[in-house]
Amino acid sequence: MISSLVGGIIISGLTWIVWKAFKLLVLQSQLDNLPGPPSKSFVFGNINELLSYNGWDFNRHVLKTYGRAMRITGTFGSRLFLTYDPKALHHILVKDQQFYEPSGFVSRNKVYLGEGLLSVMGEQHRKQRKMMNPVFSIKHMREMIPVFYEVTERLRTTLKLKLQNGPQEINILDWISRTALELIGQSGMDYSFDSLVDEENSHPYADSLKQLVYVKSDHMNLWPGLLISNNCSAATGGPFGFILNEFLFPFAEKWNFPRLKRFVIELIPSQRVQKIKRLVDLMYNVSQEIIQKKKRALESCDKAVVAEMMEKKDIISILMRANSQADQADRLTDDEVCGQVSTFVFAAMDTTSSALARVLQLLSIHPDAQEKLRAEICDAQKDGQLTYDQLVSLPYLDAVCRETLRLFPPINMPFVRIAARDTIVPLAKPIIGQNDKEMREVIVPKGTNILLSILGSNTDPDLWGADASEWKPERWLSPFPDALGEAHLPGIYSNLMTFLGGGRACIGFKFSQLEMKIVLAVLLSSFKFEVAEKHNITWKMTGIAGPYVESLDAAKPQLPLIMTSLVN
Repeated sequence: MISSLVGGIIISGLTWIVWKAFKLLVLQSQLDNLPGPPSKSFVFGNINELLSYNGWDFNRHVLKTYGRAMRITGTFGSRLFLTYDPKALHHILVKDQQFYEPSGFVSRNKVYLGEGLLSVMGEQHRKQRKMMNPVFSIKHMREMIPVFYEVTERLRTTLKLKLQNGPQEINILDWISRTALELIGQSGMDYSFDSLVDEENSHPYADSLKQLVYVKSDHMNLWPGLLISNNCSAATGGPFGFILNEFLFPFAEKWNFPRLKRFVIELIPSQRVQKIKRLVDLMYNVSQEIIQKKKRALESCDKAVVAEMMEKKDIISILMRANSQADQADRLTDDEVCGQVSTFVFAAMDTTSSALARVLQLLSIHPDAQEKLRAEICDAQKDGQLTYDQLVSLPYLDAVCRETLRLFPPINMPFVRIAARDTIVPLAKPIIGQNDKEMREVIVPKGTNILLSILGSNTDPDLWGADASEWKPERWLSPFPDALGEAHLPGIYSNLMTFLGGGRACIGFKFSQLEMKIVLAVLLSSFKFEVAEKHNITWKMTGIAGPYVESLDAAKPQLPLIMTSLVN
């Protein structure tokens, strides 16, 4: 009976996948006129090269060779449309965004994170975003400053003790990842994940999240992944992950029998599947613990407890207060509020720590830039801790952050959208098709996967100049090229697409910027960073870019730097 049930699920899933793949092959022939790289595999097309851990060279090659709009061969010969043309980006993300849906990544996120902002679409997404927009206002960012400093000062104290006997090699990625988690824990939900005191003080929630992000793909467990997770190569990139997101997860979401899914998962004799189930359960239970504690406080008969809850400044407390006062039609369900906890932690922890690690590595490689930034920070700190207004007005600190996020966006994979109907995508700059004729627009059939290249837009030499591929913070201290202003890019931050644009742009980008600047201000005023010459560090395209040391444990991202204390 059980084997028949499992077998039926597999057959149904494979039948749906084959039918969808067939339709794509027939309909997408209209994309064949686009230029694009040759396919090396019928099964994976160009996906293996585009999304591999070491796919930087291939990505830069196709962006340079084929321009702003190209055809990428997907799985089983399907055609994908990859673009970073500014007019196309505006059309897809802003003007007609309702016709371009997020792909199976949304279905995957719902499995991992619950019904949070990254896991819902349409009216449900708009309702959640409307409720949460005030939480990420500049007014609220100002109120978070004391919490940010309290957490970051704990980090400084611990690192200072480790360096009291002289310079040491420190895996700075580990410490700033833990700091990022504690920052979102304290400011996001008034919850402590990490004391930042010793090496082993790691919260099970953080361990679970990291294992979901960084676990290596297991190609033997593809089909069970659609029931509880995405085999994690989809979270970190790779061809199998793309297949799961493109085909299996949308199918699994249509199969709306949650208890049956859970029953089947319990029966699968795979250590990997059972491990992922336990990780997802742990994250859900911690999120529920946080939400239920706050809910009890709001509903308490003790006026002092309610008053204390009404004064809390963390994101979830403010959200829950606003939600309790909203009209019934606008309120979020308990599951939606709970889903925001995992969503905020997932979105805030590794993305910001990746960006901070990249800044510190670049400053180690460019000591002159490090000294210039340190001097600016220390000069501004003469009267004490920097206020919000001081932090956002330091020109070189701002330039370093912007330039790093431009050239090295933490989320390095193309963002994916699916055409919900046959559409015509306009181009700002015409391209030459395979028929040698000029193309000013691209006909995109319904169901086509559209890849939006953030890296392509952020390094487009037509917009940023001939030195677009070089790290030059000084470019932000001079007027922008005219072409950049005229392009009208839809990005919500400094002509960059790093935080995307439109209705699904990163709601927490101000939070991320504030966090980066406070951490850098505290660390650079206290410590000097230098390259650890004995290590060869490679950044991998693991969904969220991560640094890996070739001579050490290749499964774990880490960034060893030589640190010296500058304070007594």
